[in-house]
Amino acid sequence: MAEFLAKTIKLPSELHATLAGDTLTLKGPKGTLTRQFKSYRIKISVEGNKIIVEGTPKNKQTDVLVETITSHIENMAEGLVYGYKYNLKVLYSHFPMSIQVEKDAVNIKNFLGEKFPRRTRIMGATKVEVKGQDITVSGIDKEAVGQTASNMERKTKVKNKDIRRYQDGIYIVETGNMEAKKAPAVEVLRGKV
Repeated sequence: MAEFLAKTIKLPSELHATLAGDTLTLKGPKGTLTRQFKSYRIKISVEGNKIIVEGTPKNKQTDVLVETITSHIENMAEGLVYGYKYNLKVLYSHFPMSIQVEKDAVNIKNFLGEKFPRRTRIMGATKVEVKGQDITVSGIDKEAVGQTASNMERKTKVKNKDIRRYQDGIYIVETGNMEAKKAPAVEVLRGKV
């Protein structure tokens, strides 16, 4: 019999997990998140309020895969319980920028005096709010929130100019949760419990 690695993730009472094939769905007070975990090395099962991640054969690659999938499930649960939030700051010294949010995009106008606006996508169900020079990006999916904030920061990267003089741009200044974190969203235990 082959040896296996296992981790058990205990979900809080407000979260409900379902598994269909290799697709895990978590439902919570803030919404629903779905993610597909495809690997011949990994077996995921749901037993009540526990998610069990098992990996075969026992080696370094399988251990890393079990840890990665466990982290993804932890991030999904934390997003559904507390949510994620990034605070960004709009800085300019030469040309005043204006930020406009459309349905699924953000328009950055007058960056370094450019005629045409720079446009960046809003990923998933992420909310973007602009108040003066402060931008708040929030949502339940950690990857979508982080990618949306990163897209805005990268879109205003200064190129072919002296960055000591041209420090205009949008910068991530703080990351955290939408609600104050009281305790970890899930409890992760080594082995099959």
